[in-house]
This record gives sequence, structure tokens and C-alpha cells, in this order.
Amino acid sequence: MDIDLSKLKGKYIYLEFLQPHHKETLRDIAKDERIWEGNRGFILNKTFDEQFDRYFATALDNNAMGGQQAFVMHKTSDDSIIGMTRFLNIDIKDKRLEIGYTWYIPAVWGKVYNKECKLLLLQYTFEELSFNRAQFNVAGQNIRSQKAVEKIGGVKEGVLRKYGYRNDGSLKDNVIFSIINDEWPVKKEKLNQLIIENENV
Repeated sequence: MDIDLSKLKGKYIYLEFLQPHHKETLRDIAKDERIWEGNRGFILNKTFDEQFDRYFATALDNNAMGGQQAFVMHKTSDDSIIGMTRFLNIDIKDKRLEIGYTWYIPAVWGKVYNKECKLLLLQYTFEELSFNRAQFNVAGQNIRSQKAVEKIGGVKEGVLRKYGYRNDGSLKDNVIFSIINDEWPVKKEKLNQLIIENENV
């Protein structure tokens, strides 16, 4: 699936395709344990570098995760990298995809960046790809991310109980949210309003 990056640039954030040269910058900023409290994406111990190498290799593989494209997210103000996100489980036939594996450095939590990023990704999903559905799959223990998805308009569809294991070996539930194309005009208006409200935060 060809993606036009010019459509993924906003006032505060822009997305770039993940590339090998991003690896060490991302490794460095991913060492903040606060990022992984909710989902245990990484365990910050002596195996961190091995964990990160596997994670990064998978993120670069566009055939992984049911078909994917990983992005790094930059602040427009200084071009600094503030996190990662992906389109994954891309199903062109059934016109659906998932937005996930999203993480940010704590310095930007609660600010305008996640709202604008989701606006750009959802706008692309519904207005450029003409897809019917965007899904969000959030770990049951990751309450902060669940609240963030609800805030941008995600509709909670259900909980997949004991769906798998986190990297620390603990069981996890997965909470499924979605936004569909019928809802998008109203959700888009809400997201734009959230961005305005968070511009000076």
C-alpha cells in the first residue's frame, strides 16, 4: 500500500516512514520505563538491547503484523523524534486497518501531539484510503492508553479476556476499540476541537 507522507503532516507533528537510521535514537528514548508501565512492551533489564533489536526488525518488516507500515513521529517545531506508531493488520479487500504500537516520550503526554497524530492517521484511513474501519487494540492493564483512545472518539467494542502474555510473562486482556467511516465526520470535528483546546498545554 502506497502512503503519501505529505498527507501525514500537521501543525505540531509529522510522520516519517521508519528507517534503519532511526534505530539508535529510538533505542535511547525507549529506555524510559514510564513508557512501558501499562503494556510491558519492554522490560528494562540487561536484555533490553536484544528486545529492542527484535522489536525494531519487526517494525521495519512491512509484511509483518498482517501487513504494516511503521512511522516515527516528529515535532514540527524542532524535528525531534517523540515516538512511534503503525498502521497494521491492513486489509485492503475488507477496507480496514489497525492503528497501534503507539508510544510517546513522557514529555509530550497529555499535550496536542497524540490528538493531531490520530487526526492525521484517521483522516488518511477514511479520506485517502476510503476504508470503513480503524481499530485500536489496547492492553487491559494500559488504562492510560484506553482513556486516550476513548478521548479521541474510539468506541469500546469488548474485551478479549486472557488473550495473551506480556513480555514480563503476565497474562493480559485486550480491549478493542474502533471508529468507523459513518462516525468519522463527527469524530473529526471532536478531534479538531481537542487539538484547539490543547494547543497551549
